[in-house]
Amino acid sequence: MQISPEPMAMQAGNSLRQQALSLLQLDRLDDKVRAVSALDAGAQALGCDESIHPSLAVPGRPQRPLLVQPGALSHRAVGTPQGHASLIHALTHIEANAINLALDIVWRFPHMPEAFYRDWLGVAQEEALHYQLLADHLMTLGHRYGDFPAHDGLWDMAERTRDDVLARLALVPRTLEARGLDATPAIRKKLVSVGDLRGAQILDIILRDEIGHVATGNHWYRFVCQQRGLDPLVAYTRLAQQYGAPVLKGPFNLDARRAAGFADDELDALCATPGVASRKLTDRTGLTS
Repeated sequence: MQISPEPMAMQAGNSLRQQALSLLQLDRLDDKVRAVSALDAGAQALGCDESIHPSLAVPGRPQRPLLVQPGALSHRAVGTPQGHASLIHALTHIEANAINLALDIVWRFPHMPEAFYRDWLGVAQEEALHYQLLADHLMTLGHRYGDFPAHDGLWDMAERTRDDVLARLALVPRTLEARGLDATPAIRKKLVSVGDLRGAQILDIILRDEIGHVATGNHWYRFVCQQRGLDPLVAYTRLAQQYGAPVLKGPFNLDARRAAGFADDELDALCATPGVASRKLTDRTGLTS
């Protein structure tokens, strides 16, 4: 049995980055949500330059849901009770992962400005709220989080980018989480079609906040690019290829992406055919393919 690190996380003298790791290692999700929500990111030292090493598995996980490959998940029509509940469950699982992702970026990468860590702790707290809203809503449908299998694609990319903060920023908030901006309108429409107005309201809250989360990723991605003397668009293309990021396909929620801080040249490249995108990158780098 895992010994809960929560008491250690709350001890005086532990930096907020140490606390973020301790909370990430919690396997009881309800405990994690409560503790993350209670954090006061402005009250304690951050420990920006500490080198921190986990003593337990990262992340801590509940025994359920069963994690499977994406292709092994059943696709149920949202018009059926099981399909409706499984869709809400999938969204709940995304938010559970998002809590872990925000906590992980806080403890894992030292030597960033204080504002970096405070921003991501704030993101973790909003993700905890999203999780709780969806988990509570799922219970009104007769199910609990863990009742359906789920996949681990978000955390898989976190593992791949664990050694480079620039890659993490490029490929988690700016790629995988930004896909949520694109997907939310269609999912909301499905929920409305089956009369789930409460689910649609929750998605409105999540979309509003996720625009801010992706904007945080964009801000700090450009900050690190500037530190390293990199062109953000060229660097993104290289990182996406290096780390095997999924090829993004439309439709794209361009209004939400603009609100989240994506530049026009980034949106042009996103929407372009591969040949056009390649030519644009050639123009920017001065290299021939």
